Amino acid sequence: MDALRHHTIREQSHRILDPFTDEQLATLGRALRLPPGATLLDLACGKGELLCTWARDHGTVGTGVDLNPAFVAAARERAAELGVDVTFVEGDAGGYVVTPPVDVAACVGATWIGGGLLGTLDLLARSLTPGGIALVGEPFWRSDPPEAARAIGDFRTLPGLVAAVQDAGWDVVEMVLADEDSWDRYVAAQWLNLRRFLDEHPDDELATAFREELSTAPLDYVTNQRPYLGWGVLALMRRP
Repeated sequence: MDALRHHTIREQSHRILDPFTDEQLATLGRALRLPPGATLLDLACGKGELLCTWARDHGTVGTGVDLNPAFVAAARERAAELGVDVTFVEGDAGGYVVTPPVDVAACVGATWIGGGLLGTLDLLARSLTPGGIALVGEPFWRSDPPEAARAIGDFRTLPGLVAAVQDAGWDVVEMVLADEDSWDRYVAAQWLNLRRFLDEHPDDELATAFREELSTAPLDYVTNQRPYLGWGVLALMRRP
């Protein structure tokens, strides 16, 4: 539960819990050419911005699943605010499958739920109609990073990411990538959230960890992450 609280505090000002702007999320929705009534499933949906705004803009319907009660509550509030037909389930997205199958199944930025990229694609495929689209959001190395940056995670390059999904039997049919500005808006905004929390709750049990993070994270980000780490969403269709 500490991990959930960490994320809730750090991302309290965010509607999109990935390095995507509103414009990039909207671009992805338009790129998929979704007809009104298209059905979506979003696993580890966070605050539900993808499902809610696409329902508003394209007339889609769908279900989001997330383990974090605060995020699910925020998603339901957003759906009510926009007046859209979207359902949110509080629960573990790992292993979650829907019937009848949907037109689009997504896991954007949380492929750990399936044990990694390919395992998550297998999970999404179980909820997809024939010819449906899977969406996965993944980090990748934009260029060869120094050893200190590699501690962030064991990521592929973008060509390696594309090759991996193709080798697993999927066609890449669209993609929208983050840029340095959208990374800044996702990461840097968390620093103000941490500072506000520390000012308001100096004796909280998380205060020591957050103080350390705020003291080290900005320099680490501009040194080891911003120049090297990319992120993007791939749209995939399984080959017949």
